[in-house]
Amino acid sequence: MKILLLGHKGMLGSDLLLQLRRKHEVIGLDKEEIDITSMPSCEEAINEHVPDVVVNAAAYTDVDGCENALSECIAVNAEAVLNITVSCRKKNIRIVHFSTDYVFDGNSSEPYKEDDSCNPLNIYGTSKLAGENYLQSLSNNYIIIRTEWLYGKNGKNFVRTILDKAQTTNKLEVVDDQIGSPTYTRDLAHAVDLLLERNIKGIFHITNRGNCSWFEFARKILQEGGITNVQVLPIKSDQLKRPAKRPPYSVLSMQKFISATGKIMQPWQLALQDYLHDIRYQASPKG
Repeated sequence: MKILLLGHKGMLGSDLLLQLRRKHEVIGLDKEEIDITSMPSCEEAINEHVPDVVVNAAAYTDVDGCENALSECIAVNAEAVLNITVSCRKKNIRIVHFSTDYVFDGNSSEPYKEDDSCNPLNIYGTSKLAGENYLQSLSNNYIIIRTEWLYGKNGKNFVRTILDKAQTTNKLEVVDDQIGSPTYTRDLAHAVDLLLERNIKGIFHITNRGNCSWFEFARKILQEGGITNVQVLPIKSDQLKRPAKRPPYSVLSMQKFISATGKIMQPWQLALQDYLHDIRYQASPKG
């Protein structure tokens, strides 16, 4: 299978590249080689490489930044998906696109299913939902993967931030009123490969198994990292006064993915252990 991977240098893209190139021919393009906000640039790349699948791992992911950069956010997360879809439709090329739990408002009391009503609370979620809608309205040859709370070896993420801050302070304040599922990009990349191999299409929710609050996640990060001299204190989301509102509960149901593939993702606690092992993390003494 010939795969064109967009955003291959990013946190998710780099793990997708490592996984997919094991079995497939993968061509990675990033912003230096393609401007996904330009229709001619997308068409040129598709016509040059003629892939069987385009995997779009490029996105504007600064949730708070989106609130003050509306045009850029919409261009990358929505209009670019339109460009990719139109470029691929002419040759019936399958598209794998990544979306987010932030398409939901968090008012549910149970995990969100793929066909549950969307109601994003912020510009980021709105832009990602618009990208989904473009893809679904113009193609029937796609996989849309909604995921959440990603962390990986390459790029800024919550796990790395907590570990870094723990080296310079004895106290961390973390919100305890947002619930989700931490997800290791390496595990997500494995799941994507499985969907491609089985030629499965549609919308799927994929995360590591289980859920927690950011507060609980932070405590587990320190515990697994062997850091015992840092106190984690719970705070509420409104205390942070962030520009973008977050859903209080955005756990995603994976029953559809499990039914389609037979695969059960590993618990987020074990995925965290794997990540710390993969980055060869060792706590260093302060000072």
